[in-house]
Amino acid sequence: MCDHAERARELFEAGYNCSQAVFGAFTDLTGYDLDSAMRLSSSFGGGMGRMREVCGAVSGMFMVLGVLYGYSDPCAKEEKTEHYKNVQRLAEEFKEIYGSVICRELLGSKQGGLGHVPADRTPEYYNARPCTRICMDCAEILDRFIKENPIKR
Repeated sequence: MCDHAERARELFEAGYNCSQAVFGAFTDLTGYDLDSAMRLSSSFGGGMGRMREVCGAVSGMFMVLGVLYGYSDPCAKEEKTEHYKNVQRLAEEFKEIYGSVICRELLGSKQGGLGHVPADRTPEYYNARPCTRICMDCAEILDRFIKENPIKR
């Protein structure tokens, strides 16, 4: 297994959004090729299209969880219940570190989205926000979960 936290950092620092960085870091386990993973997770960056709602890294973490442990039968109430329990467990682990899963709160902003144009990735961009570390922490949370809950597919 690769170092998913380091891979998430590399992807984020290469210019991918937070959701892409986390989801893309796990292509070795999800079976997605990098291009498909990046396309699938591209809408969730910046708290869902830069609206500053649920953190994109957290969304990417949940997407990996769904691919590896999710359910597909709409009538499978037990599986759905178990999956939602696991989503909430990962969210709580994240909140223990950061206090919230909401992008604008993580960035210390009171306002929501700032328009649809992404910020330029400059050294100031990376220094002014916790996003690189958040991507790494999401990958680490997932790795701990996977270690405790072997993939069954």
